[in-house]
Amino acid sequence: MTGARPISPPRSPYITREGWDALNREQDALWKRRREVVRHLTAAAAEGDRSENAEYIYRKKQLREIDRRIRYLQKRLPELKVVDARPDAGEQVFFGAWVTLENDDGSGQTLRIVGADEFEPKRNWISIDSPMARALLKRRVDDKVRVDTPRGSVDLLIVAVSYAPPTDS
Repeated sequence: MTGARPISPPRSPYITREGWDALNREQDALWKRRREVVRHLTAAAAEGDRSENAEYIYRKKQLREIDRRIRYLQKRLPELKVVDARPDAGEQVFFGAWVTLENDDGSGQTLRIVGADEFEPKRNWISIDSPMARALLKRRVDDKVRVDTPRGSVDLLIVAVSYAPPTDS
């Protein structure tokens, strides 16, 4: 069968409270935006010939995209489990942790392990399903971790683990 989508592995159902709230806000905003797009679509449809009506074609496409995202959120939100509790082992890496890592040359970075629906590379938030997060889970401060990356294997040292956002100095 050609053209079939490959089956993607199941994503973890975990999400932070912030991620859950953001997805709910997105869903609410999409419903409001949908009403506006439908209003514009109705006006464009009333203009007559739809086959050459750019406004009508654009609004139909916009409506399909909004509906696709709403359907996804309506299906995904009930599957998600909000993780609010902090683990007893504060120096061990679990879901929601901010982990400060140092590589062999002494440079470091801080990552946060979050759900698959809320990862943001620009904020250094990585998905719990990523190879990096899987390598870090259940490790402790001062543990060395080897992570396979697209650029090859990297050895990292866990310098700090926190469940509170880091403070910018």
